[in-house]
Amino acid sequence: MSDPREMQDAGADRQTMEVDIVCVGFGPAMGGFLTTLSRGLTGPEGTPVALSRTMPGMPPQVICYERADDIGFGVSGVVTRARGIRQSFPDLDPAQIPLAQPVTNERVVYLLDPVGASRRSALLRAADAGIRALRAVLPFEYDALSLPYIPPFLRKDGGLLLSIGQFTQWVGAQVMGAGVVQIWPGTPVTKPLIEDGRVRGVRLADQGTDRHGTPDAGFMPGMDIRAALTVIGDGPVGPIGRQVDERFGLPEGHHRREWAVGAKMVVELPERCTLEPGTVLHTFGYPEPEIFGFLYVHPGRIASLGVFVPSWFDSPVRTSYRYLQHWMLHPYLWRHLAGGRLRSWGAKTLQESGRRGEPCLAGDGYLRIGEGSGSTNVLTGSGVDEAWTTGVQAAEGVLELLKSGRSFTKQELDRVYVRRRRESWVEAEAHVAEKSRDGFTRGVVSGLAGMALTGLTQGRLAMPGDSLPPAKRLPTVEEYYAGRIAPEEIAQIRQDCAARGLSLHGALMDRSGWPAIPFDGQLLVTHQDALLMGGKVQAPPGYADHVVFLYPNLCEACGTKVCIEACSGQAITPGEKGVPAFDREKCVHCGACLWNCATPHPQDPERTVIEFRAGTGGLHSAEN
Repeated sequence: MSDPREMQDAGADRQTMEVDIVCVGFGPAMGGFLTTLSRGLTGPEGTPVALSRTMPGMPPQVICYERADDIGFGVSGVVTRARGIRQSFPDLDPAQIPLAQPVTNERVVYLLDPVGASRRSALLRAADAGIRALRAVLPFEYDALSLPYIPPFLRKDGGLLLSIGQFTQWVGAQVMGAGVVQIWPGTPVTKPLIEDGRVRGVRLADQGTDRHGTPDAGFMPGMDIRAALTVIGDGPVGPIGRQVDERFGLPEGHHRREWAVGAKMVVELPERCTLEPGTVLHTFGYPEPEIFGFLYVHPGRIASLGVFVPSWFDSPVRTSYRYLQHWMLHPYLWRHLAGGRLRSWGAKTLQESGRRGEPCLAGDGYLRIGEGSGSTNVLTGSGVDEAWTTGVQAAEGVLELLKSGRSFTKQELDRVYVRRRRESWVEAEAHVAEKSRDGFTRGVVSGLAGMALTGLTQGRLAMPGDSLPPAKRLPTVEEYYAGRIAPEEIAQIRQDCAARGLSLHGALMDRSGWPAIPFDGQLLVTHQDALLMGGKVQAPPGYADHVVFLYPNLCEACGTKVCIEACSGQAITPGEKGVPAFDREKCVHCGACLWNCATPHPQDPERTVIEFRAGTGGLHSAEN
């Protein structure tokens, strides 16, 4: 399949800009990198510690490009121990950051099935029956069991609740205020410039094209930004990180087969709600046993809440948004949420292979930081502080090289950055967590037991399990609903949905016993209304589509089309001849399609036939 963007590269007259360091993506990792770098580029008297190689007499020229229209359009509230963040800001007062709050009360809650539609194993159903039978002597209320003990590896003692959007805005303001770093939001970066095995910078996305990338009215080729060092922090689905991985490969034995789709809301709690600021609730068991949930209470009766739908939940019609609503309606949670109001909504995918998803952290002319570098701790379920710390470590190493006048070669970057990371708590805890989720490939009970075993033995023991890519793991719709819905009825439902241009999951969930959502127009709203009310999804014209179906013939033959079912913004819908249609005006840039595709790439079974490229737009909400 020819790509018009590749075809036009040879003839495009592109402008070039030379800088010393170019950065891609502004999240917690890049916040840590630029905070540390900006503080160290000048000495106590304001004189540069090193001089720019591109602008003589000036400090090193550093520029960061972010796809989203604002550096505060991150997704979700988080709870973090904040060790690295507090080290960067030893006098941090959480009141300085909107929605920040120290953790004061933490609970882990097992949610039983109050509607009878959850796909629970015989063992879990027996356990639920036993819990209900002993409810009088257990910490049981509203069809939920509060665990009397929280394992140390899960606790966030002394931690912080943060809004990622508000936190990155706060960090970005301080970085820009230092006057030595530029941050450019609304500027997607489309590819790394690789010459002779070295990354020489990046190329910005072309403007004035049609949706296929073909030059249109007002065409303006993306500028080439050439730099001695490219710092890549564009997350787990970022196009620059993924292209670098495809070019240089992952270390032997590493893969990215585990992930989760998070669907999240920021909610104004009702006045009668008794949850105190700093409350942290972790849930598991419902709406499906594999789905985890969270609720964090910020100051001012604001809560961040959501669910994570993981890769090991092997449903070919999984949908994070409807599962989020059923989770909210669980009696244990709804007693706090009823009467609340949706303020913002969002979705994100998480790379959950942990250290085994780690790419080559450094090479000639580039280094990797943050979630895309495999920093997320899959045992503790934390990633913000780890990502921040990798950015700090990278900046410390870069400053060392700048001061000594050494080049940004792989050997030097390994010495000053990778070595720092290997000797840090991030690495030590990543090793403990490395095999902690293997058990989930065999079932949710073995998965939970494996996490407990790994955490309590500090990684010395783990539950075994074989990780498989989606193409080798996902059942067909007929196999998944065997014994519940007859194949003939599934065929009729599929035909009806195709005729109406709808995905399958809603009809199949209705048919398998899930109750209808009682929409109230305030908190419980349709998926489409969530896009309008809680995120303001926008995509400026003049850019190519960033979700591309590389082999339409393979999409046509696909029998599951999980990309449609899992799409967080309903941006992927049934299309002509069975090839999905993409509407970037609805895309929230979560990357769920990329992870969920069950058709392997013909040249690389670890990839899929969906490509997630550079693109603008997405959610517009600083509260997320």
